[in-house]
Amino acid sequence: MTRDGLAERGFCGFAPFGEPGELSDSEVPTEAGIHVVLRPTASRPEFLPVSTAGHFRGRDPSVAVEVLRAAWVEDAGILYVGKASAGRTGRRGLRKRLDEYRRHGAGQAVGHWGGRYIWQLRDSAALLVAWRPTAEQDPGDAEAGLIAEFMEVHGARPFANRNRGLVRKA
Repeated sequence: MTRDGLAERGFCGFAPFGEPGELSDSEVPTEAGIHVVLRPTASRPEFLPVSTAGHFRGRDPSVAVEVLRAAWVEDAGILYVGKASAGRTGRRGLRKRLDEYRRHGAGQAVGHWGGRYIWQLRDSAALLVAWRPTAEQDPGDAEAGLIAEFMEVHGARPFANRNRGLVRKA
């Protein structure tokens, strides 16, 4: 569950995520896949009382600092595992989903509620994002599998994941 381990599994990018313009659209593939948000430092986190994320449909994305402290997973570099489907038209994918996530964190009213806890980290601009297309697997199954693996290692979900991912029944 380290950066090197993720790279060995085919994750790429490891690009700055928090500031607009840092994550070049040309780098991110348009295919369906999964993505992870990593914190490159092991220092103790500082939480903001109010999220930098946008209010979508009038909902405030902020949660109490106590909630964030309770969700924090010590010694875990991965903060969030997400998925990006191709969508009904096949035009969504990783590029679109990561753009929505970044814009949500930048304060825009964008529908990316999942993973919103990262936008209450004081150092959210220093976070990295990595991705892996999942042509061989449904992105929802890949997301659920990686979250389950994280839980086996750490005994909890990643910090910003509030669910375990959708597990499809065969």
